Amino acid sequence: MERKLHTKETCKQSVTEITDALYVLNGKWKLPLIVSLTNGPKRFNEIQRELKNITPKVLSKELRELEQNEFVIRKVFDTVPVSVTYELTEYSKCLDDIIEALRAFGQQHRERIIGKNKSSSVHEHAAELPEPEYADELEVLK
Repeated sequence: MERKLHTKETCKQSVTEITDALYVLNGKWKLPLIVSLTNGPKRFNEIQRELKNITPKVLSKELRELEQNEFVIRKVFDTVPVSVTYELTEYSKCLDDIIEALRAFGQQHRERIIGKNKSSSVHEHAAELPEPEYADELEVLK
């Protein structure tokens, strides 16, 4: 892919736009959480089980921020006890290409690093990259 040449003004605009995108999607859990919801609505505990190692406090915060940015809808059902589900909005589909590009990059990068490390004794243990806890969810977008 050829890099686009920027003027000083378009470069500044690009930095602002990328900063805005990263502000909305920052953190370790936002994109994996979105991927987790691609198969449909889920309850809080279902999401927490899928995203191993996320604490309830962090999950609650991430869901709230995704809701504020219109990627997730929180639905409360008038049952006893009250039932709450989370699901993706139509707007969240705008992230599909980004998530697919990140998945492809992650796969390519993992293969590159593992390949280099097999032929190099400097990083003997670096090839032992951990399997991400959300790897199964990434398969959904293929």
